[in-house]
Amino acid sequence: MGLIIEYNEMIKKGLNEISFNDGSDSLYDTVKYFLDIGGKRVRPLLTLMSCSSFECEPKFALNAALSVELFHNFTLIHDDIMDSATTRRGKETINKKWGNNSAILSGDVMLIMAYELLENYDNNTYTHLNKLLNKSAKEVCEGQQMDMDFESKSNVSFDQYIKMVSCKTAVLLGCALKMGAIVANASIEDQENIYQFGINLGLAFQLRDDYLDTFGEENIVGKKIGGDIIKNKKTVLYHMAIINSNEAQKKDITELYNLKDLYNKNKIAKTTLLFKETKADISSLELVDQYNKKAIDSLNNLNINQNFKNEFIAFANNLMKRDL
Repeated sequence: MGLIIEYNEMIKKGLNEISFNDGSDSLYDTVKYFLDIGGKRVRPLLTLMSCSSFECEPKFALNAALSVELFHNFTLIHDDIMDSATTRRGKETINKKWGNNSAILSGDVMLIMAYELLENYDNNTYTHLNKLLNKSAKEVCEGQQMDMDFESKSNVSFDQYIKMVSCKTAVLLGCALKMGAIVANASIEDQENIYQFGINLGLAFQLRDDYLDTFGEENIVGKKIGGDIIKNKKTVLYHMAIINSNEAQKKDITELYNLKDLYNKNKIAKTTLLFKETKADISSLELVDQYNKKAIDSLNNLNINQNFKNEFIAFANNLMKRDL
């Protein structure tokens, strides 16, 4: 994990050295405020790790790493606006501190800066990085829209749910890893395999996160338990319950998810009990293991040194124990 510490320092230094136009202090003050809040920096770390695993100096992938981190932060700012969130990482959100208008502009300028960072590469590398970020950005937006739509939609299929999770969470992990491979001029096959490693790792993480929303411990998860149930989110637990249930159980689950009273005190307890009765909790964790295995399979197909594969496995194991 010594490399992780080194890469984290590179990312921190890189973010601090980004040039902010001083034409509008109030705009860039909000950007710097949000970046200073910090975070796990998972995505830029993966970009640097990917580049290094293909025997290329990670410093050459730093601009790509910073680009994907700025894009990720842009999505977080807009998420906070849509959720009317007041805090993030223990600090006031931009929309709470300065209002929605400032938050929108801060997110927008971060997005522009993310693309500007890619202009530091030669034309061929830039073209591939830009195309990948465009594709990923579009999919993230699609995933967010699907997530919102599914709250009020009763007939959400399991495949639609997986597609939503893939777009909203997993594609940016895949993008971060593939960016490092592109900078390192890895083979097309290796680029695809490391992308799939990120996709499957992202799916495993999100499915586990959805499980913990109901069956986690509030003091460990860091949020109120049952939030997804209250919001009628059709998560992995819901789908596994529907798949495993008999007709009576299916009717009960459907009725609970059609409740308009979002603050019904019995809703969380009744739904959680049905999840247990249908063994949705067990099925969900089995699915997490399946996606973890797919991620490792993609990793094993890479033409990189085993030491790097071990680093990725250790990183993935650590990731599954924390917030993304």
